[in-house]
Amino acid sequence: MAIYLPELSAHDVSFPKLDRALTEPDGLLAMGGDLSPQRLISAYSQAIFPWFSEGDPILWWSPSVRAVFAPDTLQLNRTLKKQINRYQLRCSINFAFNDVIKCCAAPRAKQPGTWILPEMQHAYRQLHNLGYAHSIEVWQQDKLVGGLYGVLIGKLFCGESMFNLVPNMAKLALVALQHQLQQLGAGWIDCQMPNPFLQQQGAQAISRNDYVRLLYQYGQTTTAADDWQPQYLELVANNA
Repeated sequence: MAIYLPELSAHDVSFPKLDRALTEPDGLLAMGGDLSPQRLISAYSQAIFPWFSEGDPILWWSPSVRAVFAPDTLQLNRTLKKQINRYQLRCSINFAFNDVIKCCAAPRAKQPGTWILPEMQHAYRQLHNLGYAHSIEVWQQDKLVGGLYGVLIGKLFCGESMFNLVPNMAKLALVALQHQLQQLGAGWIDCQMPNPFLQQQGAQAISRNDYVRLLYQYGQTTTAADDWQPQYLELVANNA
């Protein structure tokens, strides 16, 4: 039986209702459109995100199960504290967004390709310049050794990708992000789809409907622009 997948208009940033998403592959909702800031913000505000490979059309997803970190889930354990002291690590916000997204897009040992294609990188740089996309960096002296980036919708952070150049630095970036979010009164991190690494760190799986409720609760609020100005996260380092 043929599967009908709605194709988005180039002139309309609206999306089909979430209950139109396929069950196989899970969450595939629509194709086409573009990666303009307006469409991306519309998507994230409705529990939708883009994910596609080279040679594919733009594909839009809203999976039936989401992975999220609840507030207070991520803490500095003994290993991370030792690494902070041993390697003289620092964490920051938005000092190196372009470098973080490049590192996230770089081929990995068991994953030679990447879904963070040049057009995706350009789209998220645009969101960053508009104040919607943010990066967390982990530094060993002046060397970038880990980090992550994502999109802030209200007070809910929608994580996109992370990387390590030193073991555990992606986890440290997650801890730093949650510390920052909790300073602003929330602390929820959306990680899109569950995987073993996220589950090992304490991410929980919730239904699409529960995620939509979470998005409605925290996505309607606003944060001050100064909260996401480039800065070092001293609170994380002080906990070491």
